[in-house]
Amino acid sequence: MIRRALAEARQDLAFRPRLPRRRPLRLPWLWRRLIPFIVVLLVSVLSADLLILAELSGQDDRVVATREKKARGDFVASAVDAPAPTVAPLDKLRRPHLFVVSDQPLAPGLVARIRATAGVAAVEVTDAAEVTMDGRRVPTMGVEPSTFRAFTPAPTAGSDVLWANLARGEVAVSFELGNDGGLPLGSEVTSGGRKLRIGAYATVGMGRIAAVVSRPTARELGLPEGNALVVSAPKVDSSKLRRALLRVLPKGSQVATINPVLATPKRQTEWPASAFMSAQQTEAMLRAALGKLGQPYEWGAEGPNTFDCSGLVQWAFRQAGVTMPRVASQQWASGPQISLEQAQPGDLLFWRNDPTNPGYISHVAIYWGEDKMLHAPRTGDVVKIVKIHTRNFAGAVRVSPGVAARVR
Repeated sequence: MIRRALAEARQDLAFRPRLPRRRPLRLPWLWRRLIPFIVVLLVSVLSADLLILAELSGQDDRVVATREKKARGDFVASAVDAPAPTVAPLDKLRRPHLFVVSDQPLAPGLVARIRATAGVAAVEVTDAAEVTMDGRRVPTMGVEPSTFRAFTPAPTAGSDVLWANLARGEVAVSFELGNDGGLPLGSEVTSGGRKLRIGAYATVGMGRIAAVVSRPTARELGLPEGNALVVSAPKVDSSKLRRALLRVLPKGSQVATINPVLATPKRQTEWPASAFMSAQQTEAMLRAALGKLGQPYEWGAEGPNTFDCSGLVQWAFRQAGVTMPRVASQQWASGPQISLEQAQPGDLLFWRNDPTNPGYISHVAIYWGEDKMLHAPRTGDVVKIVKIHTRNFAGAVRVSPGVAARVR
């Protein structure tokens, strides 16, 4: 049943399952504890001229700025006056389905075998590892701009300037790392003893990858060569193909699903109460999250003193004994989707705020109750409780611990 539930949860289906009727979770202890906590916080934050618990009123200025950028398509830094290797024009888009990473280079014979696997339409060889950029550990890919561009979302794939920037030795970072993480277009970061210019915002949506460079730049940064693959297989069940690849890949290799193709099972419209967190688990998770109000946002941080949005969710659920995947796009698959009207304290809320990959789940918050949410917003901000906003809202999810633990 859990495997079936996982397959369904991953498909982003637009239906509202009938959940078991239960009394709304009432947590008066939260509000009793929160009132004096808010008073203490307000005294401290007002003295620092920072309103931690301010609710959203009207449109967020950063959201407005983002929408204006989207209208101009302004997510690529202006080209510098320096020659760049020729990048081939985009031929056609290829939808990626699996992302393979090994701790060693993948032998050409093995790559050829994977290419010849029934149903595999295309395989792109890349490099992948974490590199340090201005002190942050950033999951990074080294790619061939001329061929890899076909595997990226249309807004990214179609930008000739973006890929020329990469070929010139610049780096494209995810919209979340750039916009929320405080890395402006055209600015520089230090990595591997050299300066890298932020040449574009481009979310590729492949696991935790948050930065892309050309393969020559990857060599300079010390990435392993040819240890990763992007696989397009639009006519094969992704879960079956994933298992098949794991059987032939070196031990310890990881295969993540992206845009999975799954054999469509009968929709599960009823979930037993036992599939979800207990009231005690929910209370423990909310207590943990509450205790982090006022802690600063830091991109890529997982606690205990700094967090990004999904890092806060993962950490808080862990305190209740629930294993959650790391990034928001994976947490979206951690249980059945529900309507906002059905949401109860402890459910998760999701947004699609990324204009470089419009279908990508890019932000997550914890539903607090009474039209409020608890989240870690962005660089320069802190963990706080605010009124829910519905701009770019993707939906709500009720976490099933059994499903969440199996998301890859």
